[in-house]
Amino acid sequence: MLTAYDPFAATSAAFRALDQLTGRPGTARALSGMPMDAYRVGDKFVAHFDLPGVDPGSIDLSIEGTTLTVSAERSVPQLEGAEWAVAERPYGAYTRQLVLGRSLDTDRLEASYHDGVLTVSIPVAEKARARKITVTRADVPAAVESRTIEGEQEPAQGETRAVES
Repeated sequence: MLTAYDPFAATSAAFRALDQLTGRPGTARALSGMPMDAYRVGDKFVAHFDLPGVDPGSIDLSIEGTTLTVSAERSVPQLEGAEWAVAERPYGAYTRQLVLGRSLDTDRLEASYHDGVLTVSIPVAEKARARKITVTRADVPAAVESRTIEGEQEPAQGETRAVES
């Protein structure tokens, strides 16, 4: 699926250490991930993305080929006259991509956002669902009738056919 990588992890740790040494309140940091749970239940693939404090209008889902892209943004609150004591909650825009199997019917994808969790549900395509195959018994081989290229029936053994010239 996708591994998270934060190229600013060392820098963020250095700023937190500096804040602790100087006694300043922590500074808000950019978002560095979108925690997710994913599973298959019955004939559906379900994924839950933690997006606390995100405006539902900022959530964007798109599918290109077999790649699902989830984008969202959490804005820094703009409070006039506020003197921040601590600002540790993450903010900013972030994206997560999942490569989906070809057995999913992405045309019927459904998404909902409730209590800070985005839930994406994708049904398994009909052709990929498990099904039972009936095996018939054939005690006697079936007779095969032969035909010529022109579609005429071949004469049976011992018969002759008149040829027009």
